[in-house]
Amino acid sequence: MTDRLSTLTDALLAAATKAGADGADAIAVDGTSVSVDVRGGRLEQAERSEGIEIGLRVLIGKRQACVSASDISDRTIAEMAERAAAMAREAPEDESLGLADPGELASAWNVSALDLADPAPEPAAADLEDDARRAEAAALAVTGVSQCQSASASYSRRAIHLAATNGFSGGYGRTGRSISAVAITGEGLKMERDWAAESRTYQSDLPSAEEIGTLAGTRAVERGGARKPRTGAYPVLFDERIAAGLIGHLLAAANGSAIMRGSSWLRDALGEQVLPKGLSIHENPHRPRISGSRPFDAEGLATAPRDIVRDGVLMGWTLDLGTARRLGMQSTANASRGTSSPPSPSVSNIALTQGDKSRDLLIAEMGTGLLVTSMIGASINPTTGDYSRGASGFWIENGQIAYPVNECTIAGNLRDMLLRITPANDARGHLSHVVPSLLVEGLTLAGA
Repeated sequence: MTDRLSTLTDALLAAATKAGADGADAIAVDGTSVSVDVRGGRLEQAERSEGIEIGLRVLIGKRQACVSASDISDRTIAEMAERAAAMAREAPEDESLGLADPGELASAWNVSALDLADPAPEPAAADLEDDARRAEAAALAVTGVSQCQSASASYSRRAIHLAATNGFSGGYGRTGRSISAVAITGEGLKMERDWAAESRTYQSDLPSAEEIGTLAGTRAVERGGARKPRTGAYPVLFDERIAAGLIGHLLAAANGSAIMRGSSWLRDALGEQVLPKGLSIHENPHRPRISGSRPFDAEGLATAPRDIVRDGVLMGWTLDLGTARRLGMQSTANASRGTSSPPSPSVSNIALTQGDKSRDLLIAEMGTGLLVTSMIGASINPTTGDYSRGASGFWIENGQIAYPVNECTIAGNLRDMLLRITPANDARGHLSHVVPSLLVEGLTLAGA
């Protein structure tokens, strides 16, 4: 399959050159995905999609255009190149555009060391259905669960090849396997729900469907009888399930695109303290069997580990070639792209320094406050960092979980919040974003 995708990207580049392009890059993706949903012990939905998509970016001077297609015929490839060239001639000029210099390109990589593709055969649809049924049955077996909203199992396999007129050519494949369940407790207006989901690169690494379903049911039952919490200023503990979202706001603010536009609350924070001392955010795109790993970025640059934050200090932005040129810096090899869009900066795998205390110990030490296990909606000002989100979870009284809560709002400012975080030690190592539960002091809660 890699040879076939390589042949397609070569054909796209040749067509672009014939159409008058000064430079071009091409991407070909071959994907297969299968998903099965079960509800009430019956198959509710089964979907399968497969096919090849191709994308072409054409550069004429300092202008560019992108086109994509799912038809890989010679005629379509020629038409794509001609259309892209015509579009590029009418596009506005952008001095930051351009392919990587040949000397910057990745020249060697070890895809096998990343172990991104499970060699096991694709699971049969009947096996996926069996996983979903077992997850649902396990959730329903938990005392107090009134129904299972959904149970799902899925599989995906994807191969990608990237090539450019600067001489770069490379590809790799990856697989994914997942099981999830959503359980409900109570009836009518007193319904509460919760979920559990797991995904892995390798089927053999995935927990059993029974474990996932039981966890979903247990979580849902624990939420029975939820009510609004108090209004006031309290410590808030973000559960490990959602804590990565809080760190994600920092990563988004450190993205070169936001910095370039001047729309980031971190725009003047390079080299400054953004997390407590002792905490770092490390990016490692080379972790084996992890979904965010990749040997090179979408512009053909070699990926490498780096510290985004070191000992609490912001060390650099997340950059592709375009944003790096505009900011007078070097790319951090973080370009990503789809078949129909140009490259843009995006992080791969990140890990936040873990603490030395368990989540239970942080709960005991916080006294009175809120443990947040799920969030809904968001009102976040990307320029100022003002933060407001709907939340639900559990009220903590005297260092112990007192009762479940819902329909409350958490508010603060991200710059201040992140400087006051205390991490637990419960991060799950198989995730692309390894972030433990995070305690934040003094947030404003709006409840009853």
